Amino acid sequence: MTDAGPLLSAALALADEGLPVFLLGRTKRPVANCPTCPTDDPGHDRATCGHLTCHGFYAATADPDRIRAMHEIVRGGLLAIRTGAASGLAVIDIDPRNGGALVPELMPPTRCVATGDGGWHLYYRYPGGPLAKNLDHRGHPGVDVKADGGYVVAPPSIHPSTRRPYRLVGDRAAIEMSPPLIAACRPPEAPPAVSRPATLTPVTSGGLISDPAALLAAHLRAVNRAPTGRRRVTLYGAARGVARMVAAGAISEADAYAALYAAGQRAEQSHYNITTAITGGFRAEAVPIEGVAA
Repeated sequence: MTDAGPLLSAALALADEGLPVFLLGRTKRPVANCPTCPTDDPGHDRATCGHLTCHGFYAATADPDRIRAMHEIVRGGLLAIRTGAASGLAVIDIDPRNGGALVPELMPPTRCVATGDGGWHLYYRYPGGPLAKNLDHRGHPGVDVKADGGYVVAPPSIHPSTRRPYRLVGDRAAIEMSPPLIAACRPPEAPPAVSRPATLTPVTSGGLISDPAALLAAHLRAVNRAPTGRRRVTLYGAARGVARMVAAGAISEADAYAALYAAGQRAEQSHYNITTAITGGFRAEAVPIEGVAA
């Protein structure tokens, strides 16, 4: 187990670089949420929860006082850095045990960490936009991409299985991803944005929807205008509203999904966050969304 002094010092040093950090349990997994978190409420915003150690990487912070307080609560854990837009980092995680290998033509030298299980973490500046979870689709097994919705274990954490430390290799700074690497990290495909005007049917029954186009635009505009930290929950709320439009027959299920997905992409949400927000919103309104890729 890493001594408390070095781990806390490393956490504070990373925070001094502006990187949001948090502490994992002893098995590289986030610690459990506190009992007061309404985890069953899909409207609960994990990003603004405010509790010290709840919701995994959402607890990451660069505030030294919060880091010290977190360290007092989570003893014997591992240090982690939140990746993606929050930190400005995208990390290439190479795992030789699963066939991962450095690909020099894709991966220029940058800040590098040797992991405790014989792999490497290559730190690059986050390029923005959706990134794939791994490079399997590019013929590079054993290479994961840690960006939005992810985190990496940081030195001097001790790997729970091998008992070897994570350690910084060299003193390079994180650099921009090369264009070939960015291209390789883009998802192989994503549900397309609406390629034709959505089929909107004026509905006047009960006076509930008099102008479907305006109502759809309002829902999508709310997502576009949502501040960072509120985008996923705003997309969920928009999905509930659009689900009611589907139930009223004002828009087709497929067009609704495509419009919401495109709004989620513009809000720079991950594929996982987009699909779970949409399907969760439809489920909350008891509106089926079968037959749509999620």
